[in-house]
Amino acid sequence: MAFSRNTLLRWLFAVTVSIGSALAGCYVGKAYTDHYSAADTALGEEHTINYPPADALQLTEDALRGDGILFELQPDHSIITLWRDADINTNTGWFHAIVPQEPRYRYEIQVVPEDGHKSKILVNVRTESIPDDMLASYKASARFDLFKEIDELAVKFPPASQHPTTGGVNFTLLPDEDLKALSKRVTGSESNWQEIAKDNGLSSASDVSPFENIWVRNSLLKGASP
Repeated sequence: MAFSRNTLLRWLFAVTVSIGSALAGCYVGKAYTDHYSAADTALGEEHTINYPPADALQLTEDALRGDGILFELQPDHSIITLWRDADINTNTGWFHAIVPQEPRYRYEIQVVPEDGHKSKILVNVRTESIPDDMLASYKASARFDLFKEIDELAVKFPPASQHPTTGGVNFTLLPDEDLKALSKRVTGSESNWQEIAKDNGLSSASDVSPFENIWVRNSLLKGASP
C-alpha cells in the first residue's frame, strides 16, 4: 500500500507541474501576441477637403509623390501604398525571439464624396509587428503630415475645377471671408453671392473655407458692362 501511495503522489505531482507549465506558456504567448506578433493591425483617420473626389484624389497622389511614397491606384480609385520598413531597432535578441517578421507598414486610402462639392479622405495605416504603443506614430498625419500637405497643395496648385475656366476669374477667399463678403469685395454688391454660389456648386454663403478658390463670372465683376 505504501508503494502505491508514493507512486500516486509522484503521479499527482507530475500532473500538477505539467498543468502549471502549460498555463505559464499560454500566458507568456498571449502577452506577446497582443502587442507584437499580431499579423495585421489597422488604425484609421479622416480629413475633409473642399474639392470633389477626383480633385481630392489627385491632390492626395501629388502629396504622396512629394514625400517619395510609392503607391498603386486600384480599379475602384482607392490607393494602396507599398509596404515600408518601420524604423524600429530589431537587432536585440528578445525582439527577434518574439517577432519573426520585420516590422512594416503601409497606407490604404479612399476618397468619398460629401455634401456639396466636398470630399472626405479616409486613410488607414496597416501595420505588421509594430508594438501597440508605437502605432499612432505611424499614422499618415503624424508620419508625413499628409493632410496638411494636401491642404497646402490645394492652395498653391489648385486642381482643375469642374466649373468653367473661361468667362470669369478665380478668387481666393481671405481668412474669415464668406461668399457674401467676397461678393461685396469683387462685385461691389453682397447680393450677388447667390449667383456665385450657384456657379461654384455651393449651397450657402458659409459653405466655404479660408483660401478656397471661387470662380466669379465676368459679368458680375466691378466695372462690367451691363
